Amino acid sequence: WEDGRFVESPPMSTHQSFTCPQEVGTYEIYRMYHEELESLTKHIPTIRRAQFWMSFSPAYLTHLEVLQNVGMTRIDEVDYQGQKIIPLQFLKAVLPDPGDLGKSTKGRTCIGNIIRGSRNGQEKALYVYNACDHEACFAEVGSQAISYTTGVPAMIGARLMMERAESWLRPGVWNIEQNDPDPFMDLLNKNGLPWQATEEIPELT
Repeated sequence: WEDGRFVESPPMSTHQSFTCPQEVGTYEIYRMYHEELESLTKHIPTIRRAQFWMSFSPAYLTHLEVLQNVGMTRIDEVDYQGQKIIPLQFLKAVLPDPGDLGKSTKGRTCIGNIIRGSRNGQEKALYVYNACDHEACFAEVGSQAISYTTGVPAMIGARLMMERAESWLRPGVWNIEQNDPDPFMDLLNKNGLPWQATEEIPELT
């Protein structure tokens, strides 16, 4: 998102090396579309530029390219020995169950936001992030950190609605950035996803 519109580029064409804090590691990250860009730029119209980045390993991208090249990611029906099958559904059936991978997943996730702007006439930048350990998550809930970092924020949102926290239970449909962030951020610290904030900003394209 830039200057009031979405700017398109070829898939996976913009990428760079990125060093995560707290010794999480250095990874190749790729700029890509994600649905948060739709709501953030709608509900915070002063945003001039917004990007979403995600890391992928070279092996993952190679596997994905091969599967695409041989047609295994197709979502249209094909004939196989007199049966109609959808290649992507067949691929899902033969791949390991994601729920079984938690016990062997090691390392840490790093999820964060880099925000640049001005406040009281002064330029300011802040990096707010959380680092989460796969093995610690599995020991606590029997699942790895990807599930944990998805589920805990949803639970906090539901809790704030049930407790009728200010702005969290109102008539209509609201996205998370339209609500008061303070109780949400406080509960992240108390429910397994403590966050850090620093003005030491990693470089991004």
